[in-house]
Amino acid sequence: MDQNSESAEGRSFAEAMEASMNFKTPAEGDLLRGTIVSISGDDVFVGYGGPSEAVISLQEVAENKVGDVIEATVVRTSPDIRISKKLMAGRASAQALRGAYENRMPVEGKITGRNKGGFDVTVGGVRAFCPLSQIGLGKIENADAFVNQTYEFILTELSEDGRKVVVSRAALLKEQAAVKGAELRKTMAVGSVLPGIVKNIMPFGAFIDLGGVEGLLHVSEISRRRISDPKEVLSVGQQVQVKIIKMDAEGKRISLSTKEFEADPWSDVAERFQPGMQFSGKVARATDFGLFVEVEQGLDGLVHVSQLPIGLKLSDPSLAVGSTVTGWVREVDSQKRRLSLALREVSTIDPWETAPTRFAAGKVIEGVVERAGGPGVFIQLEPGLTGLIPISELGLPSGSDPAKTFKPGDKLVAKVISIDPQRKRISLSVEGAKAAAERGEYLEYVADSKQETVDGKSAMALALEKAMKK
Repeated sequence: MDQNSESAEGRSFAEAMEASMNFKTPAEGDLLRGTIVSISGDDVFVGYGGPSEAVISLQEVAENKVGDVIEATVVRTSPDIRISKKLMAGRASAQALRGAYENRMPVEGKITGRNKGGFDVTVGGVRAFCPLSQIGLGKIENADAFVNQTYEFILTELSEDGRKVVVSRAALLKEQAAVKGAELRKTMAVGSVLPGIVKNIMPFGAFIDLGGVEGLLHVSEISRRRISDPKEVLSVGQQVQVKIIKMDAEGKRISLSTKEFEADPWSDVAERFQPGMQFSGKVARATDFGLFVEVEQGLDGLVHVSQLPIGLKLSDPSLAVGSTVTGWVREVDSQKRRLSLALREVSTIDPWETAPTRFAAGKVIEGVVERAGGPGVFIQLEPGLTGLIPISELGLPSGSDPAKTFKPGDKLVAKVISIDPQRKRISLSVEGAKAAAERGEYLEYVADSKQETVDGKSAMALALEKAMKK
């Protein structure tokens, strides 16, 4: 080794000795800046110019690598220098507080009491104030529950002299949620099933927190049965399992469903509800055109106004929402999810197929008045078969209102004028029935009909006499 090398080595050693003698050990609360030199297990070692490296938890710098420069606060000096990006609850220097404020570094604080408008918080030995609205996300039900608890905060205000310190836990929670949400959006897709917490409930649905990301659970997607108010089945803070059914490209508008986890009652509805069978259910809601009846959970059918019992109106108390009704199934269309119901008896077969032979032109029949109006009087001949008596065939004076003479439920005798099974139309005539009776045709019909009699006269004969008197 030459003289120059020995001299350089001596200077280097001397400089190192001088540096170590002049080195000031960091104190708790100091802000330390250094370079990551190695990673071992859960510990990350940071060189900062001292005789040994400082140590920080891998969890706090998981996004960093060897060679990166980081800043953190000294939280322990013995037996090793332990640092953290979070300012701990111990004694902190004014410099450390200023650094935490300027860099939005999380600080640890203990809530020591309540005051007007918020809480007293001790941060690094310094008294701080946290407004009530900034202690958490959402509505605070019990503020006293936060007292004596230790949380992480963000310094949102720090005066030049360091005497006024304002902190916020809500701001930190929002930042953490945003980071978590960004990661979650990378994995979310339509069809994903996720756990969530009900954050807010509105008349149209509920907002669900998926962990930094919010989605809307519309009232129509809560259950297969009809829900009029989400509060019937949900409450704020409730844990739910949801399925993503719609999501925009940015993952900001997310539609959720919980009814996806319920069995679909329409999958085998055609097997369980066949035309002609009876049903019993509750009136779910009323419209101008009829009633929707819940025949089982999640399965509603429509009773059209034309399928109400003769003489009964939608406004009848017996048809009020919540009332139990019984009737018959008319049609089932599982593909279109339509269930047609009736509160009057229906035919299990198409009555129009044999109507031409049973109600041939010229035949005198008896029916029940369904309704009367402008075209004339509609009468039911049998379940599923309705005919029309035009005004000109009612035998009423010109300009008369048929609704004042013929009431729903009245029995009426008429003669078949024509029948068109393709168009499902039967034209009838009261005047024709009178003429037939005068010719004796009706008496022959009565003899064959085997109707029950009253004082020796059939019900049809009595109805005809009543009609002829009118």
